[in-house]
Amino acid sequence: MNAFLISTGLVSIAEIGDKTMLLALALAAAWRRPVPIILGIFVATLLNHAFAALAGTLAAQYLDGPWMRWIVGLSFLGFAVWALIPDTLDVRDEEAVEKTFAGVFWTTTAAFFLVEMGDKTQIATAGLAIRFENLPLVVAGSTLGMMLVNGPAVLLGEAAARRLPLALIRMGAAAAFAATGLWVLLAG
Repeated sequence: MNAFLISTGLVSIAEIGDKTMLLALALAAAWRRPVPIILGIFVATLLNHAFAALAGTLAAQYLDGPWMRWIVGLSFLGFAVWALIPDTLDVRDEEAVEKTFAGVFWTTTAAFFLVEMGDKTQIATAGLAIRFENLPLVVAGSTLGMMLVNGPAVLLGEAAARRLPLALIRMGAAAAFAATGLWVLLAG
């Protein structure tokens, strides 16, 4: 259960102010179709984080030993620094997408899947899978963490994002990643 709860917490904190959250806000503001946007985010996140967790689990099978603990621990310390760097999003012409349910769903799914590639939450999911060696719980937790942030971002839109103290939230995310990194390094 720790794998699920820690994955949910870390990913949700890391997602606040992330480029995928900014994408959720941009899509919500442009299309005002929350259901296909939220479903697209869910499908893209589930697929992307399952891929990341599987890669992490496979890496853990072949890369074991005490030095692996150092790689994972130092990675989380790197995520702590990365969490302090604000993301930006270059929004393209939304008018080019057909605003049907299917058009919004598939565009959202593709955009989120691609934007999430190499993102800190995807890499964190791989690291969490290595740490906990429980792919289903890590994927479920990291997907829930993404949805806890992006679902409300879609529903509340851009106005709510302007009221969030993103600098403080980034510092909280950095602290959570740093604590996890230190925990991995010192628990071994």
